[in-house]
Amino acid sequence: MADIDYDSSFALFHSKKDANSYIPDGTANFERTDLFTPCHHRFERWTLGAELFRHRQDVFHSPDFIPPAYGAANRVITVHDLNFLHYPEFLTKESRRYYLDQIEWAVRVADYIIADSDHTRNDLMQILGVSDDKVSTVYLAANPIYSIPRTTDEIESVLRQFNLPAGFVLFVGTLSPRKNVILLLSAYEILLNSSKTKAPLVLVGATGWLSDEIFDTVSRLNLGSQVLHLEGVSDYELSCLYPAAGLLALPSYYEGFGLPPLEAMTSGCPVVSSNRGSLPEIVGDAGPLIDPENIDGWVSSMEILLKDEEARETARTKGYAQAKRFSWENTARETLEIYRILAKD
Repeated sequence: MADIDYDSSFALFHSKKDANSYIPDGTANFERTDLFTPCHHRFERWTLGAELFRHRQDVFHSPDFIPPAYGAANRVITVHDLNFLHYPEFLTKESRRYYLDQIEWAVRVADYIIADSDHTRNDLMQILGVSDDKVSTVYLAANPIYSIPRTTDEIESVLRQFNLPAGFVLFVGTLSPRKNVILLLSAYEILLNSSKTKAPLVLVGATGWLSDEIFDTVSRLNLGSQVLHLEGVSDYELSCLYPAAGLLALPSYYEGFGLPPLEAMTSGCPVVSSNRGSLPEIVGDAGPLIDPENIDGWVSSMEILLKDEEARETARTKGYAQAKRFSWENTARETLEIYRILAKD
């Protein structure tokens, strides 16, 4: 936004406790304003509205879908997904209560809604009755770091750091039930025991709700020596792991967008993805789209990409082309256009 809009004034509202700055470098039309209202507090919509009131914003954008009850002339929200409606069992009781209590109110009072994908946009219209003229799809994009080609030395240095060979099976995401990691472990065990691969499986991501079952499955399937879990991996390190991997596997039951497959395609890593949620929109024809309950399909698709270099090269080429459809410049331009239309009204 800073690169394409020099005329508008932008206020970035931060938690007072957040020491980070999100002000773009070298800009005069962005400013920071601290807030006392804590995120995800049950009174957030009212206390945030009270804090915003004196600022008289033309447009206030809530990127985590809970708008203030008042305090701005127009309120925009981003709804990333409706996972909590499709799979409430995958959330903690506290999170389920927080989201379910507020989503219907949020989409009703918002002046406009941004969805990360057409799938989420359709969900908003079909499940919550949102009018089609009140919601638009604005796709996200990968961090530009993943489009930087990595040298052989850089990649090999990161592989040595984690004691990994090239060609491993990679998963990226929070280890939680929604990500369906247990199916991935089961499919991987079949490949391993049938001697279809010797490549390790690398799980990159923080442990989430009910993740103990994932590690119990690793033990039950005797995969401890073949499965590596990495937390706290930096963007740079991950940008070296993607091109070194044999493939990225993401068998999620539901994704509102799906950044890991986009990051992987941007980095030249073949992708095997679930066919649910928004993932078909993101992956397109760049890789196999498999039902997250079809273990045979996962075994077959992973085997092909791990063993067939021609299939891998085709996936890389198609992945690069698909990834180019997404850019933060497009995201910024489309979002700004929504702001401008609302401000004029």
